Amino acid sequence: MVDILMPGVGAGTTHGKIIQWFKRTGETVSVGDILAEIETDKAVIELEAFDEGVLIEILVAAGDQEIAVGERVAVIATEAGGEAPTLAQAVPASSAPSDAPASGTPSAALTAMAAAPDSTVSSPPPSAPGRVFSSPSARRLALELGVDLAQIQGSGPRGRVVRVDVERAHANTAQGPGAGTAAALAGASRTSSAAVDAEVHPAAANTVAEPHSAMRKTIARRLQESKQQVPHFYLTVDIRMGKLMKLRRKLNDALAANDDPLRLSLNDMLVYLLGVAVERCPDINVRWAPDALLRNSQVDVAVAVATSKGLITPLVHDVGAKRLGLVARELRVKVERARAGRLAPAEYEGGSVTLSNLGMHGVRDFSAIINPPQAAIVAVGAVEERPVVKKKGKIKPAYMMSATLSADHRVVDGELGARFLAEFKGLIERPTISFV
Repeated sequence: MVDILMPGVGAGTTHGKIIQWFKRTGETVSVGDILAEIETDKAVIELEAFDEGVLIEILVAAGDQEIAVGERVAVIATEAGGEAPTLAQAVPASSAPSDAPASGTPSAALTAMAAAPDSTVSSPPPSAPGRVFSSPSARRLALELGVDLAQIQGSGPRGRVVRVDVERAHANTAQGPGAGTAAALAGASRTSSAAVDAEVHPAAANTVAEPHSAMRKTIARRLQESKQQVPHFYLTVDIRMGKLMKLRRKLNDALAANDDPLRLSLNDMLVYLLGVAVERCPDINVRWAPDALLRNSQVDVAVAVATSKGLITPLVHDVGAKRLGLVARELRVKVERARAGRLAPAEYEGGSVTLSNLGMHGVRDFSAIINPPQAAIVAVGAVEERPVVKKKGKIKPAYMMSATLSADHRVVDGELGARFLAEFKGLIERPTISFV
């Protein structure tokens, strides 16, 4: 017997939810088969089997129940040295009830891998009441569009509902007489939630209770700990953006002339230059530990990305050793994976410094909370025309951007923070290095 355990994925992961099972009780399991899809606080992952046999017991049904890492979720019957047993052979008549403890020692035969969207599976899972056999991207889109998955006939393998089915259903609903179905369902759900909330909290009768996702709980805990335990200090500079914007246009023209689909954004360039600034000011590439100052061996820049479930910070690794073109391409891939909930822990944990950019929303300047275990985060606002005093006291318009450094005063002193921010400002205002 092999116990299937809820895996731990990345530092700090303590629980996970089983979204759906891809194997039924009694089915044969081969090495490499995907058994289930699990949601952690940061991503959706798949459980891959590393033993073959028969899945004789599913201990945790798909649903919203959070399972602690290391807990048993299923059992596979194996037969060492021979063929996998049948279900009748694996479960004798005298076997103990399914909730009895397993006699064998739990095996570390299960690992978690980053899931691929709409991956093909050998058979549909036994859906829990109210759940539909569907892909993660289909579920996310259905939630965004207000589409009822139970009303959709899936076109994927073995009837699985995939993203295109949701898009088609939404288009038909918008055009047909049933356009109010999704809204009616949503309204009924809100009414039910409000009734429950009013019963539990009479003073909150006009509010709607939305349970926190695992990701939102983690974000809340980490940011609260950061703000309470890390002594933040802040430094702000105004940066002239004219030369960098001209360089961006020049580089994009060159890319277009070479039929390269890549188009550089200012954010791409800021991520790259932030990495160069850290490389030139290595004393800021550190983190606090109770007994020592820990120095990072390379420059990994994190980028704050908003997703439907909350904020996540994918990393572009070793920025100091790369050119702008490669950094921009990697950043696009990481952002797409972050928004799809497909980042592996190594793609968002750790890092040297984070860039948080709210300029696209018209925000002029703001102070960000440090992303542990890093010691610094740089918040940049919108690029806008401002009056600037130039030579001989003349006032002229110039494109400007404000950047605010939040630093951990346990490992970064004021002078070091100012020196680092000046380095970043100088790289932007005098972009003379080779970018591609």
